[in-house]
Amino acid sequence: MEKEKTVAIDTVPKMFWNGVKTRGPKTIFRQKNLGIWQAVTWTELGRIAREIGMGLVSLGYEPGEVVSILSNTNKEWMCVDLGALGAAGVVNGIYPTDAASQVEYLLTDSASVYAFVEDDEQLDKLLEVRARAPKLRKIVVFDMEGLHDLSDPQVLSLESLRALGREYDAAHPGEWERRIGLRKAEDLAILVYTSGTTGKPKGAMISHANIVLTCEGYQAGFPQDENDERMAFLPLCHIAERVGGEYHALYSGAVLNFVENPDTVPENVREISPTVFTAVPRVWEKFYSGVLIGLKEAGPLQQWAYKAAIGIGYRQALLREERKPVSPGLQAAFWLARLLVLNNVRKLIGVHRAKFLVTGAAPISPDLVRWYMALGLEMVEVWGQTESCGAVTSNLGGAVKPGSIGPKMSHAEVKISPEGELLVRGGTVFMGYLNQPEKTAETLKDGWLHTGDVGKVDAEGYFYITDRMKDIIITAGGKNITPSEFENQLKFSPYITDAVLIGEKRPYLTSLIMIDHENVEKFAQDNAIPFSNYMSLCRRPEVQELIQSEIDRVNKAFARVEQVKKFRLIEQKLGAEDEELTPTMKLKRKLVNEKYKALIDSMYVKEAA
Repeated sequence: MEKEKTVAIDTVPKMFWNGVKTRGPKTIFRQKNLGIWQAVTWTELGRIAREIGMGLVSLGYEPGEVVSILSNTNKEWMCVDLGALGAAGVVNGIYPTDAASQVEYLLTDSASVYAFVEDDEQLDKLLEVRARAPKLRKIVVFDMEGLHDLSDPQVLSLESLRALGREYDAAHPGEWERRIGLRKAEDLAILVYTSGTTGKPKGAMISHANIVLTCEGYQAGFPQDENDERMAFLPLCHIAERVGGEYHALYSGAVLNFVENPDTVPENVREISPTVFTAVPRVWEKFYSGVLIGLKEAGPLQQWAYKAAIGIGYRQALLREERKPVSPGLQAAFWLARLLVLNNVRKLIGVHRAKFLVTGAAPISPDLVRWYMALGLEMVEVWGQTESCGAVTSNLGGAVKPGSIGPKMSHAEVKISPEGELLVRGGTVFMGYLNQPEKTAETLKDGWLHTGDVGKVDAEGYFYITDRMKDIIITAGGKNITPSEFENQLKFSPYITDAVLIGEKRPYLTSLIMIDHENVEKFAQDNAIPFSNYMSLCRRPEVQELIQSEIDRVNKAFARVEQVKKFRLIEQKLGAEDEELTPTMKLKRKLVNEKYKALIDSMYVKEAA
């Protein structure tokens, strides 16, 4: 009998379908429905994705054609992604916060032939622009609530598409398997648009090989298996959640848990207790500030116990950081500190089962990393870009250097150019920007990805990002300032969510600051400070003094020329829908500089003598 040939798992559909065949009855993800976490097995996911893929084929979907998904992160997003990829297509994600005009651009630039939307709100955007997206054939809706009376030949429900897929699959046995085998490793798999603060967004073309090689690298750096619990809450159209969450889960078998919505992340973390938790600095800062604010309400004995326990935690964390042995006495003291105090802090956050925490997508304060280390947790900072298909450097478990992005990972080469720019080469580097060859040529030179990040490397091969090349401030006095270090220290404050340093060709440094609404509001209430809304809260003298005290604290660690002389608060409460914020909730430096120019100029008006 001839031995069955093994198929190389070199594309996402092959990786996915191999998991369906080998892990069938095991859970791949969970999502809440009516307050109850409901599990979906690999077999069920395979059936749903197959129905969606075959439904598209029944409508005339051709290999290599693009579908777009406009939805929050949920199980339907993942099912459609895998269904369209399995049908030999290409998938593009659109942020649910994008305006109709942005949706129009992304649909037309990507030449999308089918669009999937979450609900009636997102459908409205498509209906508004579809006349200007002539290649769009059908719009498929996940949730038809409120749309039962809709009669539109171009719109159908996801359930209807799946029904078409079941019929087509029954009439064309073997077509799904044939489609899965059509795409090659070097073929385009997904489009990930990078948010452009200037010019139009750029569609990064990510191949199947890019994704599979990244998953291999992640598994080498952060090994996981079917016993691990992950959370999915970052946008799936962002490279971090798409590759580090969805695709790595498919590769490793780790269970994904889709949060209810971004506001329920803290509650869902405690329910899930993930063993591996990847998040952006904004989330880690929020957990930290929540603990600090809670401590202020605790009794004197609890405050004393925390101070003593975290002090012991910091002592052992420092020795770990310096690669020095921890004495038996300190080990015993830390064991007791965890038992009596620190384990409760970990449970309060929901990370008591975590093998390690991963932070990326934006710089994080080294002191914040040290705080998690003091709790006895392993927090590893990673670095990468959409164009590198995710992380290419990572701190090593047991050898973390706070402030560093770690040495290069196994799947990439990283080096510093003579100009100080970090360059990346390897099989995970993207194919280029869709329809923008000139931008591709600027970014890819001689096989190296020019990242635009300025950095350095130490004797042990650990890389450090000092800033973005375009973000370095040169003051009127000719001093080069890298703003991220100061900004990260400010964001360590429980009262500050984000900050942008100002000073390009200016006589001194200033800052625009976004307060942490919840914590500052509590500060005002605790101190009987009257306010009526967000703007009036920002304008209270006591709040201004509170933020000034935080700036004073950070200023002490910097030379006089690097200190912030004045600040202004952004008086509008910003959310995911606002143009000033990126999808990972960072302030867009260039846009903020332009939009708040008058506010910035007010900090440089000469005061009357």
